[in-house]
Amino acid sequence: MSDTPQENALLPEALRFQSPAPLVDIGANLTHESFGRDLEATLERAQAANVTALIVTGADLEGARHAAALAERHAPLYATAGVHPHHASAWNAEMEAAMLELQRQPRVVAVGECGLDFNRNFSAPRDQERAFEAQLALAVESGLPLFLHERDAGKRMLEMLREWRDHLSDAVVHCFTGERKTLHGYLDLDLHIGQTGWLCDERRGHHLREFVADIPADRLMVETDCPYLLPRNLPAKLKGRRHEPALLPWIVKELAHWRGESEAELARRTTQTARRFFRLDNVPDTGRPGSAPTGGASA
Repeated sequence: MSDTPQENALLPEALRFQSPAPLVDIGANLTHESFGRDLEATLERAQAANVTALIVTGADLEGARHAAALAERHAPLYATAGVHPHHASAWNAEMEAAMLELQRQPRVVAVGECGLDFNRNFSAPRDQERAFEAQLALAVESGLPLFLHERDAGKRMLEMLREWRDHLSDAVVHCFTGERKTLHGYLDLDLHIGQTGWLCDERRGHHLREFVADIPADRLMVETDCPYLLPRNLPAKLKGRRHEPALLPWIVKELAHWRGESEAELARRTTQTARRFFRLDNVPDTGRPGSAPTGGASA
């Protein structure tokens, strides 16, 4: 994809980053209505920034179907399919069957977003645990990795994962924002960790800077969680304040600084980890118009 003024119209010059190595954004909410009018341009800007593969998050049945459809239409995109704990009260047998069908699609590469969120309890904790347990079983049945959400629920999440860990393939706690003790609990279970622009927030993310270097290089992945979590320390203002994948290199730069390593090495290693974790090189190319290499050979 080419880098033209039209493609970068929403990004000031100071925010037109380019990663020194191809990146995988493991959590992009591209089904959000804010991307409805300019998804093609968003993907063009991502490509110009060297963000060459993106995992579109499916967090409820409608969103998962939308994510899977986007992945079928756009070569750089893959999808997850699951039910976020906020929507756990809607879990039933019909939804379980629909999710199982989605998770059999070749471009759906993970079960989730699923997990526990005791911060706001939009669904009751008992409903969250019921839906999470069911999705753990789906991950065992499919063999797919898990894309996990956890907020203020680390103790219970660890308890449940310990019971299932021997039967699961891989799992990533996406957008990890917890404390060091919880992080090490996940690492002890051989889980992967996703990092976002939360690290760039001086109000609430500064504690992460103290221990992000504890995450082994082969367990770390990066994500925007766009359109949410726009980094607060960007070098220029962004009209509308919508986060997007083209800004992922800034998060990588910040993360590399606090880990004490080079941006290029962090980019290379996180992409290598993400491609292995989601098995992206095993996903068949459906021959869609615009299909292009996604950076696997350079990872």
